[in-house]
Amino acid sequence: MRRAAALLAAALLLAGVAGCGGSGAEPGAPKGATVVLDFTPNAVHTGIYAAQAEGYYEDRGIDLQIQVPGESTDAPKLLAAGRTDFAILDITDLAIADEKGLELVGLMPIVQRPLAAVLARAEGPVARPREMDGHTVGVTGLPSDTAVVESEVSADGGNPQGVDEVTIGFNAVSALAAGKVDAATGFWNAEAVEAQRKGIPLRVFKVDEYGAPPYPELVLTTTRKELEAEPQLVEAMVAATRHGYRFTERQPQKALGDLLAANPSLERADQEAQLEVLLPVLHPLPFDQAVLREWSAWASAHGLLPRPVDVPRTFDLAD
Repeated sequence: MRRAAALLAAALLLAGVAGCGGSGAEPGAPKGATVVLDFTPNAVHTGIYAAQAEGYYEDRGIDLQIQVPGESTDAPKLLAAGRTDFAILDITDLAIADEKGLELVGLMPIVQRPLAAVLARAEGPVARPREMDGHTVGVTGLPSDTAVVESEVSADGGNPQGVDEVTIGFNAVSALAAGKVDAATGFWNAEAVEAQRKGIPLRVFKVDEYGAPPYPELVLTTTRKELEAEPQLVEAMVAATRHGYRFTERQPQKALGDLLAANPSLERADQEAQLEVLLPVLHPLPFDQAVLREWSAWASAHGLLPRPVDVPRTFDLAD
């Protein structure tokens, strides 16, 4: 009897081990998921790292892996191929992916305003956007830069055809400091903050102050297939991410510490300065359908999209 009891106990123990390891997870254990960032980690991602560090993803049943994009990472293709569950995409990249038939869906805004801007030397000849007409403007070479310049110059009453665009890559601050260009495209939360910290005086013209609607530049995205097959996972991801950004609003220094703990190579002073200017636009609110339609019309009018997108299809407006 004792031998039979021992064999039974051993069998039950082995069954328990098989139950825990056979599928790689215990029943009720967090579900693994991956999110690919749009860029190297920085202050705009603070809410995501805060949600991870404070346990909000785990509380929602998600074991989230945050993936930093490599130089060759194409997040829309990774999503479409099923190699990641979620990604942070520029709203234009999301719309272009939709045009290509990749079946992606925007789930929630990460920022509530566009981050694109034109930066001009404070002592230079460009005191307002229309004065780019007849002067040199540095651009990275991306089509979105030309759209920003055209939008701002036109909205301020100038002639975009008179702008002398010079491709400078991603060197706006150094090109402006050296006087190589009179103005340059950049991000008001990054290059403009960098210039201020280096003592380089600039004028900053935000694109939504000159022609563009207040569209959400960065969007948490998934595939339509994932949305339909794993609705609970998607809902949990959105809820936890929003919780992380609400936490960032309430406790920015603690949330910043979460970002820096996960990315020790980041310089605290730089990220603190970026987060300070970003806080007013990090509200974790749902999409505004009217704004999305305005953005779609603006983007197509400036050549970023071949036609306006189908907003209810491209964005999850369930909120």
